[in-house]
Amino acid sequence: MDILRYTEDHQQFRRRLRAFCEQEVIPHVDQWEARRRVPREAWRKMGRAGFLCPTVAETYGGMGGDFIHALIVAEELSRTVHTGLAATLHSDVVVPYIESFAAEPIKQRFLPGCVNGDIVTAVAMTEPNAGSDLAGMQTTAVEEGDTVVLNGTKTFISNGLNCDLLVLAAKDPEQSNPHQAISLYLVEADTPGFKKGNPLHKMGWHSQDTAELFFTNCRVPVANRLGEQGAGFLMMMEKLQQERLACVMGAVAAAERIVEYTIDHCKRTLVNGRPLCRAQAVQFALVEMSTEVKLGRTFMEKLITDHMEKQNIVVEVSMAKYWCTDAVHRIASRALDLLGRHGMLEACPMVRAFRDTRVMSIFAGTNEIMKGIAAKFMGL
Repeated sequence: MDILRYTEDHQQFRRRLRAFCEQEVIPHVDQWEARRRVPREAWRKMGRAGFLCPTVAETYGGMGGDFIHALIVAEELSRTVHTGLAATLHSDVVVPYIESFAAEPIKQRFLPGCVNGDIVTAVAMTEPNAGSDLAGMQTTAVEEGDTVVLNGTKTFISNGLNCDLLVLAAKDPEQSNPHQAISLYLVEADTPGFKKGNPLHKMGWHSQDTAELFFTNCRVPVANRLGEQGAGFLMMMEKLQQERLACVMGAVAAAERIVEYTIDHCKRTLVNGRPLCRAQAVQFALVEMSTEVKLGRTFMEKLITDHMEKQNIVVEVSMAKYWCTDAVHRIASRALDLLGRHGMLEACPMVRAFRDTRVMSIFAGTNEIMKGIAAKFMGL
């Protein structure tokens, strides 16, 4: 039983988005995967069609939708079995920093472009020696009058090559308390001193442009700072709840697509004249996979409901992030077992799904970090 309540507006939004993906995304996925990058025109088309940043207020060109619209985007993009067009990252992870914490002139300047696809965003937290340990970052921000001087390196930055606008986390080297040293700044791609590195070639997420970013005496206006100086760590802690919920949404949607594909394959494939799904061992495997998907969806929908009601779900979303992302990898692995030789061919979309789901237990905080967060709040 669905916990979320879908309106006719939600259903129309889904139908329009599915038609868009069938026409503008799915036919191009193989080409994008081979080129290891989604063209900017695809972002513009998605924005012009109204599918980027659905929760942004109408004041800034958005549709003022709710988080169910964001879920629908994650689900429908998952049906394309590729991760390059990272609309969830852009819409539900990065842009909320701008809408929540930027000054009004900054919002008016950037948010309309984020909505219509003219501006692609990224967030730069991870460094060569600081991943889940955000307090250990080394990129510095020295405020000098009306400007900020940025120096450092960020790595594994999704949308790193396509991005026009970056939310950068950097620390004040004069502040000894690491949790009070970090501030967030908006950096435009054409800012002198900001350089994008070569694309990182990854096990999965082939069409997702991931890169190192370099800052050498890069100067931006102090007005580009989000919120107060030194408030970056608290802002990241606040927004990471939604980022991890977005990870849960992606994992559940991917798992559902994998199970759907595998069941269809087992129904169509004949072994000794009988459908493969008639074998008891196969039935048990499919039932177990489907059960995990149902559990994940129920957990996810409850968290989305609580999140929309502004409840604190830090413990539960940490649990869901580790469980659902571990589950989708288990499901993808079992799917390849059931697909047999078909699952060894690059032409099989589940091969890509297997590669792409593996990283879900790592990004947005490793699953070990998630368990540690839950344990801390449980008083353990």
